[in-house]
Amino acid sequence: MSSLTTHEAGQAASARRKKRLTAFLFVVPLLAFILLTFVAPIGSMLWRSVHHPTVAEMIPLTLAELTRWEDHKQLPDEQTLQVFVSELHGLNEQRLSGKLSEEFNRAYTGMSSVVKSTARRVGRLETDELPTKGVETLLAAHRNWEKPELWYAIQRAGQVYTYDYYLTALDLELHPEDGLQVRQDTQIYLQLYSKTLSMALVITLLCAVLGYPLSYYLASLPENRANLLLVLVLLPFWTSLLVRTTAWIALLQTNGVINSFLLSLGLIGQPLEMLYTSFATVVAMTHILLPFMVLPLYSVMRGIDPSYLRAALSLGARPIPAFARIYFPMTLPGLSAGALLVFIISVGYYITPALVGGTDGQMISNIIAFHMQRSNNWELAAALGSLLLALILLLYWVYDRFVGASNIKLG
Repeated sequence: MSSLTTHEAGQAASARRKKRLTAFLFVVPLLAFILLTFVAPIGSMLWRSVHHPTVAEMIPLTLAELTRWEDHKQLPDEQTLQVFVSELHGLNEQRLSGKLSEEFNRAYTGMSSVVKSTARRVGRLETDELPTKGVETLLAAHRNWEKPELWYAIQRAGQVYTYDYYLTALDLELHPEDGLQVRQDTQIYLQLYSKTLSMALVITLLCAVLGYPLSYYLASLPENRANLLLVLVLLPFWTSLLVRTTAWIALLQTNGVINSFLLSLGLIGQPLEMLYTSFATVVAMTHILLPFMVLPLYSVMRGIDPSYLRAALSLGARPIPAFARIYFPMTLPGLSAGALLVFIISVGYYITPALVGGTDGQMISNIIAFHMQRSNNWELAAALGSLLLALILLLYWVYDRFVGASNIKLG
């Protein structure tokens, strides 16, 4: 066959470019959707976790004076305190001292009321009285203003780019003399991460224990009967999440269905405390996430030839060893995919723990929502969310590195 001419080769290349451009134009809406709803929010969260210019914008002159402060065991010099009093006086006139009190309270616990009361005292002074009475009024307002560690916390809070929120999310703090150390006042976030992971693991195991035999039974049925029963498995997807969660509240509450039934049988003498506990969160979320385990398992089991197991049995193998050595390894791709799906979803679940978990059954996602909706500490919420994202990515990498590789070998 003769080779293509230069003109024909150019036409072929042009046709390929047009096909690629057409395919790309079809994908553009999906890319735009992913950028707007996934990449942009995550990027904004990561940015807010390290960027916090609020304090730097409110007291820039004080922070500039604090750059000269070297001995963190002593108070800043009088000039620095005088500059802070002047800026606090201006913020009080602009009715912004409340915002400053919120920022200081995040940096040093208990400063919210201190800043507000001090701002009112300083605000009563005339402008020409600030150079003579300002520092005295400040130090007399509260004993915290005489603590060097407070001013160090203010200096840290004034950094536009900071990793302090990540330290807080890890229950750590940076001390001027001792360096990095565990926070002494509050140590809750690492416990919440540990609690979230343990609850997610329990939910995943329960879904596997309940979903595996159910999937095996569905895969062994004729297709028409399996499809009918599969509709019942998918029924929770067609029911509102709020309705399902409310149903569990009716079942688990003190005067609910389960307690009433057990009391009527005489199995218990008084109602069990099941609602607003970790138990309620695990049970409700297992019910909600069970289909995410069944569907991957069923799709894999449906494709396994049952003659493999029958051949092993006909050759003298016992049922349980034959199942464990032949059938079960072939279902590992579906089991691992379902476990990963259930675990990742349960780690970031919010609504169900908030409704049925109470204080005992809350997860890290509920604390993130608290800081975004009530405490208005978006930076800490972003840091907590970023660590949760990093944790999920790490778990996915471990899954892909070890479980995924083993599934490829089995295939």
